[in-house]
Amino acid sequence: MNFTRRETLAVSGATLVATLLPLKLMASTPDLISDITGGVKASSGGIDLTAPEIAENGNTVPISVDAPGAVAITVLAAGNPTPGVAKFNFGMGSGSQSCTTRIRLAGTQDVIAVAEMADGSFSAAHQTVKVTIGGCGG
Repeated sequence: MNFTRRETLAVSGATLVATLLPLKLMASTPDLISDITGGVKASSGGIDLTAPEIAENGNTVPISVDAPGAVAITVLAAGNPTPGVAKFNFGMGSGSQSCTTRIRLAGTQDVIAVAEMADGSFSAAHQTVKVTIGGCGG
């Protein structure tokens, strides 16, 4: 079988794209946090993330986040096709800066919560959730 130069370049380019594509789909935890904070380093204190260690079904995974003094909380799922799950904003009249919701996870992955504090600093917490049945088409 003879390949022309053009066919060889096309096959090589397709192979390169197929190799690099999965790396972009699974974002790393530090990169996701940096995207939210604008490159500012987030501390690990001042925020509590509660999520199950094992979720039997990825369609409904309960989580709760508590961050006293936060003006916003962003929840991310690192392994989902779209990592941004939710953003909660708190006004001056908020009684507490906490949220509880159910999220959908595509598989075993890190759940990340990033809180923007009133003074402009950031706090982050993450927890790995093992999913036995995928929720995003799995």
